[in-house]
Amino acid sequence: MTAIAIRDELARWPASLKIGATFFLLIVVTGLFAPWLTPYDPYTQDLAGFLQPPSWRHPFGTDHVGRDVLTRVLHGIRIDLQIGFITTYVPMTYGLLLGALSGYLGGWFDTLMMRLLDVAVAFPFLVLIIVIIAILGPGVHTIYIAVFLLAWTMYARLARAEMLVERGKDYVLAARTLGYPTSRVVFRHAMPNVINSSIVFSMADFVLNILLVSSLSFLGLGVPPPLPEWGAMVAEGRDFIFDAWWISTLPGLAIVVTGASLSLIGDGLAHRLGQRQRSFL
Repeated sequence: MTAIAIRDELARWPASLKIGATFFLLIVVTGLFAPWLTPYDPYTQDLAGFLQPPSWRHPFGTDHVGRDVLTRVLHGIRIDLQIGFITTYVPMTYGLLLGALSGYLGGWFDTLMMRLLDVAVAFPFLVLIIVIIAILGPGVHTIYIAVFLLAWTMYARLARAEMLVERGKDYVLAARTLGYPTSRVVFRHAMPNVINSSIVFSMADFVLNILLVSSLSFLGLGVPPPLPEWGAMVAEGRDFIFDAWWISTLPGLAIVVTGASLSLIGDGLAHRLGQRQRSFL
């Protein structure tokens, strides 16, 4: 893609997509350069400087063991975004594949997939996650296993619904008439039209997964201390909320800003992809 084509594509982006992408890029860059942005270590304790309010020396104050809150919030970007990315796009990948094949093939495979999805969505998602973590033990790897077992179902449903529409269109019928194999028809021809709704949904799912990890860490089932995870930081500050509000409030604000930027990206993508789809009709 040439520079002119990139410029023209960026010009077509809605304002919400530009604003959300700018904020999210800023968050990512801040997380990447976190070790060089503050002079403090996120793990080093300073009991002589505990519970200091926000100041020029510590813009976000210090926590109950003297650690710089700003430093821990910046390093927490790496942990939360990494977990959010993995727990969103790994299940999305195989959920899309299974859902698209189910919608295209139909028959016994579709029936089996639908019954499996019905069982998976019959129970509250968070309750199942907590049950799995309670069985396997808390930790990041356990969160991955729990989410990988359950989070693909929504993407499979979306992909199946889209494929049911696409498989009756002329271009799919033409590809089948020409004798193209199923893999080519599904993944090369139909998938570019099936994937749009899942991409838009993944932005909201990204936010939900960050909130999920934060909630689990708040309950003591997620990222173990002393790792600087936002939810764990909120949990650490709940006993000092009236005396040192900054310990919980500022990590919570980081979650809000990240979630808002991803939501803006999702809204913008829905608008932009809808425009592109209408232009093809």
